[in-house]
Amino acid sequence: MKSLEGKVAVVTGAASGIGRALALELTRRGARVAISDVDTAGLAETAELCRARGSAPHSQRLDVRDREAVLIYADAVAEHFGTVNLVINNAGITIFGTVQESPFVDIEKVMDVDFWGVVNGTKAFLPHLISSGDGHVVNISSIFGLFGVPSQSSYNAAKFAVRGFTEALRQEMLMAGAPVGVTCVHPGGIKTNIVNNATASTGAKMDGMQELFDRFLTHTTAESAARTILRGVTGEQGRVLIGLDAHVVDLAVRVLGPSYQRVFSGAAKLLLRPLTTAEAALSKR
Repeated sequence: MKSLEGKVAVVTGAASGIGRALALELTRRGARVAISDVDTAGLAETAELCRARGSAPHSQRLDVRDREAVLIYADAVAEHFGTVNLVINNAGITIFGTVQESPFVDIEKVMDVDFWGVVNGTKAFLPHLISSGDGHVVNISSIFGLFGVPSQSSYNAAKFAVRGFTEALRQEMLMAGAPVGVTCVHPGGIKTNIVNNATASTGAKMDGMQELFDRFLTHTTAESAARTILRGVTGEQGRVLIGLDAHVVDLAVRVLGPSYQRVFSGAAKLLLRPLTTAEAALSKR
């Protein structure tokens, strides 16, 4: 897929952040877009922004955890546009909590959205992408799909799973000679609402973590991330790292091997202090 002009592109999690930026950048490049999210208000804003740029987006509320709904949605989008060329499985959430304190329901929720949502979207659209003759799958993993992070075990599990799933799919498409490119994306700290919308398994308030991420850990705009992702699509890249932090972490993990865990855990102890301090205050009440 050397050009996005006239292509039909599907973006999940399009109500804000990278998803919205992707929808707008795709529109700017002449693609026809189908956008979805569970946040109907945010989704409506994205659709209006697309229309203001001369697009007529297909917009629909969609919970990517609902497999049957995703399958129906894929067929509806293909029928609406006549084809589907690109699907970007972007929807994601996170819940802070250690393995010990995280209830099963929190771990399952993160896995259902971040991993099974990707699986559902990939399998639902793959037949349409193949039949288009010029298809591409983009699955959004994370920098946390490259290394483990304390308090993010469920998010790590989901994003590592997305990485493995996507890398296997890419090889399968190559082996089959299918007309479908596959890209796995690992964003570093991006200025989005994922931490603002996050919760903690302990019930601790996230204000401290939000301030920490906003001030020190998010250096790349969603718009820049979207452009990098789409360069990966047109450049037929199998893996895309976004942000200097993603490149540094990827190199550090490769060089240090498993010993990175001792190095990183010390830094994580300091970074997670706003959350642990809030938890301690709650426990005293």
